[in-house]
Order: sequence, then structure tokens, then C-alpha cells
Amino acid sequence: MTESNQLFCDRVQPQILGIHPYIPGKPVSELQRELGLTYISKLASNENPLGASPNVLTTVQTALTEIARYPDGSAFELKQSLSQFLGVKTEQIALGNGSNELLELVARVFAGAGDEIIYAQYAFAVYPISAQVVGATGVEVPAVDWGHDLTAMLAAITKKTKIIYIANPNNPTGTLLTRAEWEAFISQVPQEVVVVLDEAYIEYAKSFDTNNQYPDGCDYLSQYPNLLISRTFSKAYGLASLRVGYLLGCKEIIQYINQLRAPFNVNHYAQVAACSALDDQEFVEKSTVLNQQGMRQIKEALARLNVAYIPSVGNFICIDLGDQALEMNQKLLKEGVIVRPLANYGLTQFLRVSIGTQVENQHFIDALKAVLKDA
Repeated sequence: MTESNQLFCDRVQPQILGIHPYIPGKPVSELQRELGLTYISKLASNENPLGASPNVLTTVQTALTEIARYPDGSAFELKQSLSQFLGVKTEQIALGNGSNELLELVARVFAGAGDEIIYAQYAFAVYPISAQVVGATGVEVPAVDWGHDLTAMLAAITKKTKIIYIANPNNPTGTLLTRAEWEAFISQVPQEVVVVLDEAYIEYAKSFDTNNQYPDGCDYLSQYPNLLISRTFSKAYGLASLRVGYLLGCKEIIQYINQLRAPFNVNHYAQVAACSALDDQEFVEKSTVLNQQGMRQIKEALARLNVAYIPSVGNFICIDLGDQALEMNQKLLKEGVIVRPLANYGLTQFLRVSIGTQVENQHFIDALKAVLKDA
């Protein structure tokens, strides 16, 4: 960096200088430019390989005539749809430009310098970033079996603790907290500490839940006013490009979130698409069934290739390639397969692979087999 580029360095808030920005998955267009490939399977960002519901596409196409109008700042229709679908009151819902915005808003509302925010090792990168943005101290609790150690997280609570972030299932590792584990944890958290339960992958987790072990956060809202639930339309609903997430909680906390969020933070097309997506649960089921089939396809192939992995209940799986992970990632890119390196999470030996269509999964399996053979 030249001297001219450092003119304002001493004016920037000190906590901002230490932030390492969130790194998204590599775009298909970027790999096409770099390597000139024509067929690429992007399995890096946990997107729905089916795209969005055809009903959603029709709805958005019709809504294009309103492109010159501002969106409904209160998102009345979407809140009504969510209220009916989830059995919560509209005043218990806050909407965001993806769930990321809402996770950060919670930190901005409740934490600042001198406060502490607790999260697990190997949890979503936005949690520590949110703590840094507001100048709070991030308290990372070591993981157990690649997932949350809830006992240790309880022990980490101090008088300075303002927020605890919990992801179920966890991203990027895909681990699950059972109902018994969750209930034992939330019942012991002091009522003045806000607990954010991030359920971005709830639809996929529920589809794997044959023993009824998944604790749906909505079932605990009335009992715990300090509980917030974060969800998104980016995954199972296939609306990642429109960026719409929602936060559920008690009326008081949601009011504070809405006081801080930007006006029109959820655009009109995101709102109408989300309403239409919510109405098409048949598409969601189709998506989760495809994910189950794809997970089985990849796990069986990994077993044949003798590649270890972390068991997952999301729409992704972390594979263990040891100290060759980054090298293997580069080789997979040359084969036209984009997956997600996890070195920024401290998981240097793993690559996260999103579950795609049967054809995309096979492309990954064939590519992995080829690069392992050449290793």
C-alpha cells in the first residue's frame, strides 16, 4: 500500500482495521475467465441446485412492471405469510438483506466495546466479524467433534457476555445439536444474555431427522424472551441472489432491530419471491429429497475412495484431504469443479462440498478420483 492510500488509516475505527472480510465462494464466471472452461460445477456456496421454484420465477417476472416503485418498507405481505406459516405474530418478525445483515444488527443493538460475544470454533465466519465491527470481544469456544461444545459455552458466560451465536446445523461442518442438548443449554443461559439460534439450513436438517431429534427454534420462542431465531430464503428456497432472511423473537427485541435496520433493506422482488416460495412447499420437499439422494451419492463415493468426512445434516459435506487440501482444491478447479477451501475457518485439511444435482455430484466424484490418482 502506498503512502497516498494510507491517508485515513489513523481515522478508521481500530476494530475495523483488524477485520478479515467474509470470503464468498468462487464465481463460475471467474473460473471461466481464468481457465477458459465451458462446463463448470459450482459446489462451493450451498446453493439450491434446482434453482428457485417455477412459481417464484413467474411471480418475479410479473412484478417487473413495478420496478420504478420503492418496495414496501414494512414488508406487510411477507410478514403476513411468515406469520401464518410459522405461527408467530408479525411483530415478532424482522426482515433482512439476507440473514447476515440480521446477525450483524443483533450485535449492533446489544454489544459494544467492553462486551463479549460467544461463538463456537468452526462456526459461521459472520459471528466473529459481527463482534469485531461493534468493538466487542469475541470469545471463541473450542469445538468438540467439529461442533458446538454447549457445556463449555455455558462456562464461558461472564457478566460481560451480551450475545451467544449458535448455528444448528453448523456451517461449515454440518454438525447437529439434538433437542436434549439444546434444551439443557438454553435453560441455563441467563435471561439477560441474548441467544441467536441460526437455522439457515433447517429445512435440510429436518429432512434428515428420522428420530425427531431436531429442536425447531420456534417451539421455544414463547418460553425464552432472550431467544432470537435467524433463517433465510437463500438455501432450500433457492433465492440466494435476492438476499432475504428473517429474524424471529420477542416483540421488544424485534422492535430494537427494526429501529436500526435500513429502510427498504429487502427489495420488492425479494419480498414477492419469498411469499411465492413460502407457498410452494412441494418445491422445498423436492429440494430436500434431491439433497438426501445427493448426500448419499457423495458419501458412498467417498467411502470407495477412502476419503474421510464430517457427517452432515446440511446441504454440504466437509471432506478431509489432509495437508493436500489446498493443492487438491486447485486441481479440482482445473477439472471444472468449484468447492470451498476452509483454511479461513482453521480447517486447513478440509474442503466443503455443496450437494448438487446427480450430474454435478458425479462431476465432482470423477474429478476427485482423478486428482487423487495423480497425487
